[in-house]
Amino acid sequence: MKLLRIDLTNKKAEFQVVPQEYAALGGRALTSKIILDEVDPTCNPLGKGNKLVFAPGLLSGTTAPSSGRLSVGGKSPLTGTIKESNAGGVAAQKLARMGIKALILEGAADDWNVLKITKDGVEFVDASDVIGKGNYAVGEILRNKFGEKTGVISIGPAGENKMSAASIAVADMEGRPVRHAGRGGMGAVLGSKKVKALIINDEGAPGVEIKNKEAFKEAAQSFSKMLLAHPVCGQGLPTYGTAVLINVLNEAGGLPTENFRTGRFDGADKISGETMYDTINARGGKPTHACHPGCVMRCSQVYNDDKGEYLTAGFEYETIWAFGANCKIDNLDAVAKLDRYCDDLGLDTIEMGVTLGVAMEAGIIPFGDHEGALKLFGEDIANGTPLGRILGQGAEFTGKAYGVTRIPTVKRQAIPAYDPRAVKGVGVTYATTPMGADHTAGYSVTANILKVGGYVDPLKIDGQVELSRNLQIATAAVDSTGLCLFVAFAVLDEPEALPKVVDMLNAQYGINLTLDDVTELGKSVLRWEREFNKKAGFNNAHDRLPEFFQEECPPHNTTFDFTGEELDNLFAPIESEVLAEAAAGKE
Repeated sequence: MKLLRIDLTNKKAEFQVVPQEYAALGGRALTSKIILDEVDPTCNPLGKGNKLVFAPGLLSGTTAPSSGRLSVGGKSPLTGTIKESNAGGVAAQKLARMGIKALILEGAADDWNVLKITKDGVEFVDASDVIGKGNYAVGEILRNKFGEKTGVISIGPAGENKMSAASIAVADMEGRPVRHAGRGGMGAVLGSKKVKALIINDEGAPGVEIKNKEAFKEAAQSFSKMLLAHPVCGQGLPTYGTAVLINVLNEAGGLPTENFRTGRFDGADKISGETMYDTINARGGKPTHACHPGCVMRCSQVYNDDKGEYLTAGFEYETIWAFGANCKIDNLDAVAKLDRYCDDLGLDTIEMGVTLGVAMEAGIIPFGDHEGALKLFGEDIANGTPLGRILGQGAEFTGKAYGVTRIPTVKRQAIPAYDPRAVKGVGVTYATTPMGADHTAGYSVTANILKVGGYVDPLKIDGQVELSRNLQIATAAVDSTGLCLFVAFAVLDEPEALPKVVDMLNAQYGINLTLDDVTELGKSVLRWEREFNKKAGFNNAHDRLPEFFQEECPPHNTTFDFTGEELDNLFAPIESEVLAEAAAGKE
C-alpha cells in the first residue's frame, strides 16, 4: 500500500511509502490522523492550507461484505471542525485494488482540472468540457472519454461556487452520481482546489493482498450470513430501504416536523418506505439496489417518475424526512425531484432539507409548498442567484441572514432526522460528536427505538450518555474498516459478529488484533478529532443543542434536559485514559 500525494499548486504527484504510524489505519482513522498531522486547525477551509484526503477502509477492495465505503476528510467550511464524510459507490474498491491507502490533495490549482488516477500515477486533464455542468452530465462526459468502467468522483455547480453545503458525488455501479460524501461541505473544499472531478481507473491493478486467504474467506462468509440473518440487515433494509424508518419514527413521536416543532407528521404515510416500495414496483423501478460492489444488505433503490422514467436513486430516509416531514411536504415525487437536484447540483440533502425548513420559517415560501421548493432549487440554487447562494451556505447561514432564531444546527451543521427530545441518545451524539450534528457518529436509534443491542428508554436521560459514548467509539472504528455503518445492527445483536470482523482484518494483514484493539482504535480517532477541534478554537460550550430544544416536543411533550456537565462527561473517561497513561509513563 502507498500514499498518493498530489500537489495541485505545482501540478505534481508522487507515490510515497506509508509511514509506520499509518500502517494500521484506514478510512476515517487515516483521514483524521493525516488532517491532524498536516493541516493547521486555524486555516481557512477554502484556502491553500487545507487538504482533502480520500481513504478507502482497511477492508475495502476485498470480498468482505458491505466493505466499499470511502472516507473523505478535511477541515469543514461549514462547521470549522475536522470532518470525515463517508460515501458508497465504486471509488473505494478501485483505489484499494490499486494499492492506494490514501489520496492526499494539497495546495490549489490556478485553473480547473480533472485528475485521472491510475496505478502508475496522476494525469492532469483540462476540465473545460465539464465546468458548470451537473454531476449527471459530468459522469456521462467523462465515461465517454475515459471508458465506461471508469469510477467518477465529482462536484456539481454548488462545489464550483464553494457553497458550504456542497457534497462530493461518487458514482454507483451504474455510473449514476447518487452516492455522496455529503456532510460538512467537502465539495466546496474540492472546488476551492479547482478540481472538478477525479477519474479512478484501476485497469491492471494488482488487487488487495490477503495474507491468509482461507481464514479470510471463512470469516467473510460467516459475517455475511450473520448480516443476512438479521431482521434489520437481511429483511427490513433490503425490502423497504432506510425509508422504513419514516413510519417507525413517526409512531415513536420522534420524526421532526415543521422545522422541529413536533415529532409527528400527518402526511408520513404518503412518504413512507412502504409507500415508496409500492410506487417503485408500480413504475418498474428497483426497490432493492446495492450502493457499492459487495453490498449484501442492498438498502438502496431506483425510483422512477410517473411515466416510468428514471428519476433518482439512493433515495434515503434522511432525504425523505428532510424535504418531507421537516418541510411538511407529503408529495413523494416532489421529494424525489429535490433529491435529484441535490445529486446533480452536488448538495447534502440533510443540510439542504433543513435549510429549506429554515427558509420556510423565514417566510421565503410557506411550509408544504413543494412547487416553491422546486423553484428555489431549479432556478435560484442552480443559477447561483443571491438567494440561491445564501441557501447553498446551509441552514445556519440562511437563518442568520433572515433573522430566524429557530435554527436546528450544532457547530453550524444541520441536525438530522431524529428529534433529540424524543430520541435523547441521538441528541447526546448531536451535541458532542466532533463532526457537528451527525446521527451516524453514534446512532443511538438502535437501542432507543429499534431495541437493537438492548433498550434505553428514548424519553429519559438515564443511560444515554454512556450509550452515545460507546456507539461513538464503535462507529469511529467501523468507519475506519470501510464497512457500511448498517453492519452495526448485526454487530450489536450477534456476539460473534464483531469477532468475525477482527478475524477478517487479521487474515488480510497477517496480524493479531483483539477486540480491545478495535475499541482502542475508535477511542484514538475521537481523541485525534477532538484535539484538532480544540486547536481550532472549539470547547465544551460548543457541545450543546440550540436553546429551543428546551421547549416541549409533542406528542410526548419532552425536552432535551441534559445539563452541560452531563454532556461534558461523555469524553472524560476516554481522555482520562490518556492522562493516566502519560502519568504512568513519567513514573
